[in-house]
Amino acid sequence: MAKHALVFLADGFEEVEAITPIDYLRRAGIEVTTCTVGVSALGGQMVKGSHGIVVQADTSLAAQEPLKAVDWDAVLLPGGIPGAPNLAASEAVSALLRDMASAGKLVCAICASPALVLFPLGLLKGRRFTCYPGMEAEVEDAIWSKERVVIDGNLITSRGAGTAADWAIAIIEKLVDEETAKAIAAKVVLN
Repeated sequence: MAKHALVFLADGFEEVEAITPIDYLRRAGIEVTTCTVGVSALGGQMVKGSHGIVVQADTSLAAQEPLKAVDWDAVLLPGGIPGAPNLAASEAVSALLRDMASAGKLVCAICASPALVLFPLGLLKGRRFTCYPGMEAEVEDAIWSKERVVIDGNLITSRGAGTAADWAIAIIEKLVDEETAKAIAAKVVLN
């Protein structure tokens, strides 16, 4: 049975941190749905990244509400400024993240999102994590690591655009298996 991942895209998202995992997860046979958060200045399901790249998402948050953890195996939060703050401002995103965490589903965040989205929700408390260098200063009561990707149970965090491929491979390994993750890494010449 195919796994299902939801990738939130808010205006100002970091493009590499979103597109790389979308691509790699789809190569691994994971059904990935991209979802806009908030009202985009471009309208509809169009959303602009932090470097001006425009992406058309599969759906919008308004079309998906109410979001339920039972519908997803993983949720991915790209970083970027103002992408991460825009994710943090969404009560629907926050509610889903709390539900996913309590259900033991994968919560995956990269760059600024661990500090700006997960920390305020209490999802990092007592947990190992990583984030964009310097953002760890925003986090209390958690264990920061400078590793490229940190896995702590159902929480997978990563540092930034340069670690997006490693992050995607770690997510594939957790959602599918190690063999598939290694095959995708080899296919894209990651190492």
